[in-house]
Amino acid sequence: MRTAASLLPPLSLEARGAPLYRQLTDWFRQAILDGRLKAGQRVPSTRGLAKELGISRIPVLGAYEQLLAEGYLESSVGAGTRVVRSLPGAAASPAGASVPGSARRKLAKRVAAARLAEPMWLRNQGAFRVGLAALEDFPIGLWTRLLSRHARKTSAAHMVYGDAMGLMPFREAIASYLGNFRGVRCEAAQVMVTTGSQQGLQFVAQALVDQGDRVWLEDPGYPGARQAFALVGARFTPVRVDEEGLDVEQGMRRAGDARLAYITPSHQFPLGGTLSAARRMALTEWAGRRGSWIVEDDYDSEYRFGCRPLAALQGADPHGRVIYLGSFSKVMFPALRLGYVILPRDLVPAFSVIREASDTFPATLQQSVMTEFIREGHFARHLRRTRQTYRERHAALVAAIREMLPSRFEMAGSDTGMHLTLLLPEGMDDVALTRRAAEAGISVRPLSICYLKAPKRGGLILGYGGASPQQIREGVAILRQLLA
Repeated sequence: MRTAASLLPPLSLEARGAPLYRQLTDWFRQAILDGRLKAGQRVPSTRGLAKELGISRIPVLGAYEQLLAEGYLESSVGAGTRVVRSLPGAAASPAGASVPGSARRKLAKRVAAARLAEPMWLRNQGAFRVGLAALEDFPIGLWTRLLSRHARKTSAAHMVYGDAMGLMPFREAIASYLGNFRGVRCEAAQVMVTTGSQQGLQFVAQALVDQGDRVWLEDPGYPGARQAFALVGARFTPVRVDEEGLDVEQGMRRAGDARLAYITPSHQFPLGGTLSAARRMALTEWAGRRGSWIVEDDYDSEYRFGCRPLAALQGADPHGRVIYLGSFSKVMFPALRLGYVILPRDLVPAFSVIREASDTFPATLQQSVMTEFIREGHFARHLRRTRQTYRERHAALVAAIREMLPSRFEMAGSDTGMHLTLLLPEGMDDVALTRRAAEAGISVRPLSICYLKAPKRGGLILGYGGASPQQIREGVAILRQLLA
């Protein structure tokens, strides 16, 4: 360690640390920002500092050149090198000092409207993390081979800017899959590739909703949709959900002129029901008559255990008012970051503009790999395998709840998807329970955050996709202790 103190605050260099020029650059920069070196203060010459530190002059020259380039130092003939005189006062405040007015820094009101409760349920994996897939069932070896194959084939042609809507072969594969398995009517040109459903919601909000427009939200419903539409200044109309799904009549009474309705018709989040045929028809008729839009979020309906998955609402829409969202995060793995939006043809140009103004185009390597994964039949086999896994885990969770918890804790949800909801007696604080569950090592999501207004009765949303039957039983045993 070498130290210099004359004319400077104590300066130490580590012999085995980062390169000396970088240590010197970082030290001077921080000393200036902290106020230990004042505006206009002269610094030692490069020769003098190098001699005092007992090092070569070269790293000192390198550090001074970097600081001059960054604007922290200034130099003039005959006056030597000094701390820049025009350094803003705020930049020279002592380290750790509070910035004046920091408590009053103004943010857009939309940010506050989009803020949710602290996500304690993200602290743990396994039981009962919502949205987590059975990663041990994923064919990682096969995926790695496909990924390596496509990475080796990368050429300059694959490294340039791509289509804002996504890689065409991948869009063709998505359109074919959705047409065959979900009853979606679309061509590849109507498919926009996204990083997931949340980005799709953001694109929808930016393209179709203006400040002050009314948006129907299921109540309770997916909090991420509320965040996306809050960030564009939408006004929300909560619409209750019952055994037939979204109460379309109530929505029309409260805000018949709404710009958009967001729904999860095949597997309502978080209560698990499905939108009845009568209400599907009423909803599409309302949208066609009023010129409104319907956003159909089909987030996990591939997993329906009692029968084949329900046909998508989009395929039965006679007016072309449904925008369909989907994601591979749950059926593959969350870090894949691939999803899609199916657009009416006339919206494609507008969404291309939004994409170009956002992140230009989606990354292509994973799209190429996923295209082959679908076309070679691996995706269909993976769905069949995981459908059986989730059927078993759903049954294990239902059995454990019935065995270990009193009957006053009711279950809401169908034999679909990767979660169910445990309804709590009135007066029980589900947010506090979520916090205690996180401390006990399990992840549960509070039902109350899915409501626009605090409900009389809370609940716990329990994901079972990423938990083995043993983990599920152990998790329910912990819940029994917390709920006692």
